Amino acid sequence: MRKLIVTEFISVDGIAEVEKLPSVTWNDEMNRFKEDELADSGAMLLGRTTYEIFAGSWPTETGDFADRFNALPKYVASTSLKALDWKPAELLKGPLPEAVRTLKQGSGGNIYVHGSLSVAQELLRHGLVERVRLLSYPGTVGQGKPLFPIGEPVTLDLISAKPFSNGVVALEYAPVTAKS
Repeated sequence: MRKLIVTEFISVDGIAEVEKLPSVTWNDEMNRFKEDELADSGAMLLGRTTYEIFAGSWPTETGDFADRFNALPKYVASTSLKALDWKPAELLKGPLPEAVRTLKQGSGGNIYVHGSLSVAQELLRHGLVERVRLLSYPGTVGQGKPLFPIGEPVTLDLISAKPFSNGVVALEYAPVTAKS
């Protein structure tokens, strides 16, 4: 069975809005972290906003990473999009939890949720996430969209924590409530 893995850039106070994160220099350690995710990834699951942002930039990127990233199957959770230009891509039909349960039963490697906070939150709420992988930036931002919704506790077991030389910490957790 495929695993569902949420991956996010996040501040120490839990805000997952990339544009608000403290500035750090992207380094080889962060690059390796993302390369490892890509090597483990069989597909992406994206919400509409993240899909549109990615589709607006990734198809013009070049190089090995971009070629592999662009080639991944993309599953998009949206009720407003009617067509997807960044291929291969498919709009999910029906309620998100049921659609994801079906995807997880399929073949093709693990499914990564990039960004897409409302999608990640719903899947965590339904116990469908096996791993949460975070690049925690050194600092707080005070306000913004949190990965974990206020008032909805999520118990996590720490799998690994690795500090990088630029102050970012790579964290991997298993939600205690994850169901197969």
